[in-house]
Amino acid sequence: MTKEIFKFPSFFNRPLYHRIVQLWNQKNGIPTTLTGDKEEDDDDDQDEDNHNNTNNTNEEESDVITMEMIQWFWKQEVEPFDAHDRFFRLLKQPENEYIGRDDFLPYIKELLNEHPGLEFLSNHAEFQEKYAVTVITRIFYSVNRCHSGRITSRQLRRSDLLDSFKQVDEEEDINKVTRYFSYEHFYVLYCRFWELDTDRDYRITREDLLKYGDHSLSHMIVDRIFDAAPRPFECDSVAAEDGSKSIDRDYLSYEDFIFFMLSEEDKANEVSVRYWFSCVDVDGDGKLNNMEMRSFYAVQLHRMQCMGHEIVPFEDMLCQMMDMIKPSNPNYLIAEDFLQSECAQVSGALFDALFNLNKYLMFEQRDPFVERQKREDEFETDWDRFACIDYNRLAMEEEAREEEAMEIDWVTVDDEDEDSGEFSNSIGSGGGNG
Repeated sequence: MTKEIFKFPSFFNRPLYHRIVQLWNQKNGIPTTLTGDKEEDDDDDQDEDNHNNTNNTNEEESDVITMEMIQWFWKQEVEPFDAHDRFFRLLKQPENEYIGRDDFLPYIKELLNEHPGLEFLSNHAEFQEKYAVTVITRIFYSVNRCHSGRITSRQLRRSDLLDSFKQVDEEEDINKVTRYFSYEHFYVLYCRFWELDTDRDYRITREDLLKYGDHSLSHMIVDRIFDAAPRPFECDSVAAEDGSKSIDRDYLSYEDFIFFMLSEEDKANEVSVRYWFSCVDVDGDGKLNNMEMRSFYAVQLHRMQCMGHEIVPFEDMLCQMMDMIKPSNPNYLIAEDFLQSECAQVSGALFDALFNLNKYLMFEQRDPFVERQKREDEFETDWDRFACIDYNRLAMEEEAREEEAMEIDWVTVDDEDEDSGEFSNSIGSGGGNG
């Protein structure tokens, strides 16, 4: 029924059931504890915090869906609306006019429970939780471009979110759904975060972020990332003393890191362009002038000199970039200059020149043949290409560690057999003399 009649993905079945019961009970004035978003997610006994109107008793609650209930729900929530509005109205809370991040949780939970490509995570609660956080944050990164933490009906309609949900429902290989849901993409994001978060407090400091990409980022851009870069879910931040919303800028959360990494590894889309433009536009006037660019590039020049690379003067770099980007005003750049279709694939080179030395040097030494291959390969975005390469790197490293562990086990067995038998019972799963 969920898929054939309501045209929702099949894993929407349970949340749809709860929404029908919830609205029917509200219509009839029956107290209800069923919700469309958190019915089984409150493992910490926090039912009292549920943002639906709930009651501690559900003796009168209807927990069986009748034909009358289905017909009523169809006429109220389905028939008057198109596919996008139906999706929007189901995910959001009835009293809201937006979709919040918690509204996605029951649907991602059902995806984790039912999708064959995620079955191997069934006994790994931490990875299930982080996968859900990653998917939801990626959705907000692409769809909620104002970074308010609230997806409106208009934003949803302008996105590919509905199509992506339908695709993940049909596709058995979760990694083929590169928009939002790929496990490999999640693994790359989470492992990169884990590599930097050495103290395991789920916070990235400035010193941690400086290590990203083999220390490729300048200290100046790292400071700007912490001070000025857009953060997801800003409306959920702790209120400041004056009543306004404030963000703790002393560290990056995992969600903040996802925003950073998606922007860093794919500078050819609007979200990342605006992310980096807000970082390099130091005075916040919406214009990137020569003085601002020169201040960032001065750090790069110093790093080139210290590392023994050939120095590229600021004027030469700027002339080359202006020729590629062709801004509307030769005296400064605006975000829209980077978004012109004819320079979308090269405009990120200016950002790299200003703060990512490794990528800028690669750009300067690029092979035209390799660049042509990239344009003709199977990947739709720079992020897809990067994630595939990095996942393979991580997989090979993991395989090498396993082989090394096996070799150590066998060496231990040999040494103990030759030297003494008294340690033979402590060698673990790799040995045993019998």
